[in-house]
Parts: sequence; structure tokens; C-alpha cells
Amino acid sequence: MKKFILDYTKEELSRIVSPSFRAKQIFGWIYQKNVDTFEQMLNLSKPLRKELDEKFSLSMLEIVKKETSMDKSVKYLFKSKDNATIESVLLPMKEKVVDNNGDTKKEAKYTICISSQVGCKIGCSFCLTAKGGFNRDLSAGEIVEQVLKIKKDNFIEYNRRVNIVYMGMGEPLDNLDNVVKAVKILSDPDGLAIGARRQTISTSGLSHQIERLGKMDLGVLLAISLHAVDDKTREELMPINRAYNIKSIIDAVKNFPIDQRKRVMFEYLVIDSLNDGQDSAKKLVKLLHGIRAKVNLIYFNPYPGSKFARPSENTMEKFKKYLNDHGVICTIRKSKGLDISAACGQLKEKTSYELD
Repeated sequence: MKKFILDYTKEELSRIVSPSFRAKQIFGWIYQKNVDTFEQMLNLSKPLRKELDEKFSLSMLEIVKKETSMDKSVKYLFKSKDNATIESVLLPMKEKVVDNNGDTKKEAKYTICISSQVGCKIGCSFCLTAKGGFNRDLSAGEIVEQVLKIKKDNFIEYNRRVNIVYMGMGEPLDNLDNVVKAVKILSDPDGLAIGARRQTISTSGLSHQIERLGKMDLGVLLAISLHAVDDKTREELMPINRAYNIKSIIDAVKNFPIDQRKRVMFEYLVIDSLNDGQDSAKKLVKLLHGIRAKVNLIYFNPYPGSKFARPSENTMEKFKKYLNDHGVICTIRKSKGLDISAACGQLKEKTSYELD
């Protein structure tokens, strides 16, 4: 079976191909020129192109479906070679601005939300992804290819920077080695050059893996899916809290290296009558004392069969105001892609009968 060339960093490729400088050229063809075959890599010798074609595959994922939201978010359904399916989302953050002459004043800005696993082991009670269980980890190349294919499908040039969030299907820190490798491949200056500080890894709170990631000092941003301020409520929402309680998470975050211009993001999913009261807001302020934190309040996104309800706008605003008034930067995340089930907690693996 052929190996997947996107699974390799440039340094790894340089140890495989000869002469080693060809690795830089191969990276350029794959990530900057979006070639579909090795035969198109015209500055490589014919024998090398033949050798690469015999040893490697250039793609493991196929776009089998995409849906566009009213807010212009696009949800992608990818199918892998082993017929597993994952979902990723392109989120337009700012539209392109042109002047009266049609010249570009400001480029459009995008965030790409990518998956790290097929399914998820964590089993959060509010998340649709968890309902399908866990299938397998994605390889580094399968993580990277989501970005490559989404950029190509939307004609986003290789040097046009995008932000990457590992917030799709799966727990990124449960597949840490492949996620870290993907970060390095995506940030390579001879490839897509998406710097580590444009990449955010979101975790449900695997404390020991947060510590391990911190010691690597990659420069990535960290987002913690907190969702509750006491262990009892968090265990109801996230069973993993029994193994990694709130204190262990906070302790790990306090030791995580973060650029002084940046903050650790705490994602707080607000659920009606469960964790949306002023008492929870007060406890959250106390919990985050001493951390360069930013809180992102997220509306619970309903789906069929869920026992939870979406909070009111007034409740969200009151929660936000309390945090801001007490020195914690807080924003309310606008749910993008809600009408196409592309919002937080709504991504899931599709079975064959769901693809039509």
C-alpha cells in the first residue's frame, strides 16, 4: 500500500528523497501549487516523479458533500480511503473590501475548523459528535488535507493566511502526536505557512496532555472547553471530568506557555437553567483569577433528541456583563452555520444512508 505524502514533514521528506533539497520543491508543488499528480511536478526529474508515484499517494480524502449556510459558512463532508467520514467547516470572518475602482483594500478573512478524529471518545452529553462513538484517529496528513482541500475549493491562495481551529470532530489532545505534526506541516514556510499562533487547539481538558503540549512550546493557542464551574455540573456534561477535574485543568493551564499578547481561551457552553446563572458567573471569575484568560460564551446548539435548551439572549448578555465588569474579557460567540448543523457540537460522522 502506498504511503500518504502529506503525513510527512519537509524534514522527513528530505531524508527520503535524493537529493534532499527536492523536499522543498515537493512541498511547494503540493501546498502552494495544488498539483493533483506527481507528473505535474515539472522541475523534478522523470525518474523521481515515477518513484514518488510508485511510493506515495497525494490524497486520502474526497469531498463528498458540502452545504452552505445563510451566513456563508460552508460545511464539508469528507470520505477517507477506508470509507470513514469526517466534517470540517469554513467560517468566513470578514468579507473582502474593494474600493470604487474594484481594487482590493482588505482581503477576506477565514477560519477553518478541522477534525482530528473520526468520532470522539469523550462522550460529552451535549455533543452530537459523541453519539456516534469513536472510530479512529486521523493521521497528520488527513488533518492537513482538510485545510488544503478547503482552501483549494474556495480559491484561497496558498499565501493568503487563514486561522485554523482544531475544534471539529474528536479530542485533539487524544491524538496529540498527529495534531502536533499537522501543526508543524501547516506552519512550514515552504508550504501553507500558517503560523502556529494562527492555530488554536481546543481540548475538553486532558490535563496531562495540556502539560505535555506546553512543554513542546510550539506557540499554538489553547482553548479549554470548560462549560461549568463546579465538578458536579461538569461531570454531568462531560464524564471525562471524573478523570480530569477542574482543578487539574486550571493547574495545567497556569503552566502553559502563552505569548504575552495572547490569552488562553475558555469556551463556556451556556445551557438554559443549568450553568447560566449569576452564581456561575461569580464562580467563573474566581476560578480564572491569575490567568490571562478570555471567555467565549457559546449558545447551546439544539439537535433532535437533546435534553438541553438554548439560553435566552438576555441571560447571555447578563453573564457577559458580569464577567466584563469583574475584569474577565468575555465575548459571546455568534453561532455560525447553525442552519446546516455546522455549529459547535453539531458535527458527526455520516453513515452511508445519510450521504444522499
